[in-house]
Amino acid sequence: MAQVKDAPPETKEVTPKTELSGSQVIARSLKEQGVEYMFGIVGIPVMDIATAAQEVGIRYIGCRNEQAASYAAGAVGYMTGRPGACLAVSGPGMIHAIAGLANAWSNAWPMILLGGANDSYQNGMGAFQETPQLEAARPFCKYAARPDSIKRLPYYIEQAVRTSIYGRPGAVYLDLPGDIIFDSIAEDDVECPGRCAEPPKSLADPEAITTALEALKSAKRPLVIVGKGAAYGRAEDEVLSFLETTQLPFLPTPMGKGVVPDDHELSIAPARSLAIGEADVILLIGARLNWILHFGMPPRFNKDVRILQIDIEPEEISTNVVTEAAMVGDAKSVVAQLNRELTSSPWAFSADNDWRAALKKKCDDNIASTEAMMDDDSAPMGYYHPLRVVRDLLPRDAIIVSEGANTMDIGRTVLPNFLPRSRLDAGTYGTMGVGMGFALAAALVHPDRKVIALEGDAAFGFSGMEVETAIRHQLPITFIIINNNGIGSGVSELDHEAGLPAGVYTVDARYEKVMEAFGGKGYFVTKPEELEPALKSAFADSGPTIVNIMIDPKATRRPQKFQWLTR
Repeated sequence: MAQVKDAPPETKEVTPKTELSGSQVIARSLKEQGVEYMFGIVGIPVMDIATAAQEVGIRYIGCRNEQAASYAAGAVGYMTGRPGACLAVSGPGMIHAIAGLANAWSNAWPMILLGGANDSYQNGMGAFQETPQLEAARPFCKYAARPDSIKRLPYYIEQAVRTSIYGRPGAVYLDLPGDIIFDSIAEDDVECPGRCAEPPKSLADPEAITTALEALKSAKRPLVIVGKGAAYGRAEDEVLSFLETTQLPFLPTPMGKGVVPDDHELSIAPARSLAIGEADVILLIGARLNWILHFGMPPRFNKDVRILQIDIEPEEISTNVVTEAAMVGDAKSVVAQLNRELTSSPWAFSADNDWRAALKKKCDDNIASTEAMMDDDSAPMGYYHPLRVVRDLLPRDAIIVSEGANTMDIGRTVLPNFLPRSRLDAGTYGTMGVGMGFALAAALVHPDRKVIALEGDAAFGFSGMEVETAIRHQLPITFIIINNNGIGSGVSELDHEAGLPAGVYTVDARYEKVMEAFGGKGYFVTKPEELEPALKSAFADSGPTIVNIMIDPKATRRPQKFQWLTR
């Protein structure tokens, strides 16, 4: 009988596990947490993170300086509500990016800084660009951590993003060692915590709502100040409804402009000094009594002013002036509470009283004096006439980026905003050099809207090479340089024998040539009649442009009642 051999055992085909690098895990985790934009400069050890980010659909913008990249990341956080990412190499690169980290910290904007770091097993050995990066970042952020393994990267990224947008928004930092970036892990072993939910919307104590409305009803000279916290909180509809119901006069802070359109009949912005100086009850909506609002103290404010405050941060309540009604919560939700209370118990401030008459007269007087300066088309030009021409040509939905002392301050009074989150400037931190990064961010987030970056010549110089970034990505930004040959003021000619004043720059510097060097269009304007043709051509261009406008080196703003910082 023939012997039957056993059949060989069936062999199962083993599918190799998909491996992910640390860079890929980082990119996928950022994308899952709603991070859509990344700015940075690639190099050791973060090069592959940028590539991985592009592969998952994150828009990566390679900048020319980490400062501009970090400023852009913060601006994205302000405009979108999810943090923009800044990617920096270890050591000097990460240190440069702390500028934007600090700016976001001061403005309460969400952003995430990703700093490359030396391999963890080389700590303390004098590794390449070894730097105490966690210690350097911590004073300027809500959260700073160094992931301990590739497997835990998603956990740290979710925690960082969630921290940046929950409560009072702010900056966060992740320190990324090279060995974790270059490590690999089976895709099945990566545990993703899932996208963090939108921030919870907290409400104010109902008693504080009642107290605030009773205080407003008792006021003889009430005022509402709308800050950038209202803009960040997407409270524009609620604020407009509140103002139109109560008929209260309002004043925007610089980046609160546009929450309610600047041309609204209740805006008393031209009478700012009178309004804050004589108001007896002031409602702050997402605005802080810091240096921008003169600390809420005399001589700029009435010494007996009563403050009502809406702020998401409890510790901000009663800063500098004791708050009578502390409405701690999300600006949009809290103003909605006020509106609901008004629905059941309607009230509006009288249309015919001395306070309204005084504010209107002051507005009319200041508008008339400013219009006279804007109509002055003599040469050499001052600040006001060029800005009026810009104003008359801007579309209503334009995004205005502005920096540079007089250029920024005068521009705020001349150039209107009609939509929220449409003005970006030096902000709470008073940072010069933010304009180029902010303009990049605005053009990416809102590709369908006109972006102008109104720059003093000194401010432009901080990050002027980002012109090449704008050209490379064909971002339709018009950079308008108000050029007075220096910081604050300049000279008409350089006298090297007499010595150069500290704030003086090259006379008649041709900054528009920087744009032309990279293939864009530049315009050099020295006469009033050249303004409109140059600006029209620049605004119509589909790519980036520079309009370099020469003004009188000694030009200044109209006389002010108070010196800067109330001195």
